[in-house]
Amino acid sequence: MAGSSVPPLSRPQLAEARRVRAVELFEEGASNAEIARAVGVCSESVRRWRRVWEEEGASALRRRAATGRPPKLDDDQVETVRAALERGARAHGFEADLWTLERVGVVVDRVTGVSLSRASVWRLLTGRLGWSLQRPERRAREREESEIARWIAHEWPRIKKGR
Repeated sequence: MAGSSVPPLSRPQLAEARRVRAVELFEEGASNAEIARAVGVCSESVRRWRRVWEEEGASALRRRAATGRPPKLDDDQVETVRAALERGARAHGFEADLWTLERVGVVVDRVTGVSLSRASVWRLLTGRLGWSLQRPERRAREREESEIARWIAHEWPRIKKGR
């Protein structure tokens, strides 16, 4: 379809797809070596999958729901946070348009009522929002590009020769 795009499979989805394909090949009578080559894994993985399949069936090779504590923010809240952060730090009353973990935590608390630790804010930004660490370029405010160019063209060669 024009204009539509299918997102790539996540690692867990890709792993499950390999196991599902392996089950299809088990049922066709393929050897472990053939299956390993076909799905791109080592033969030890195929032996382990075959043992599970024989003892517990194909459903045992399906992905299971994540265990552990559920996230504090649901998907709708994460999207609310994303929209709030995309407006910029100044829109939330911060002096500079720069995000820190503390500032993001304040905004999360304001828009969702949920208080997160610094580590949880980091996981939210990198894991659930897919953002990465960005450091601003350090530059002097009173920077004169023409003076810098002149210095590089005239002064720097003179200093360099004086070694």
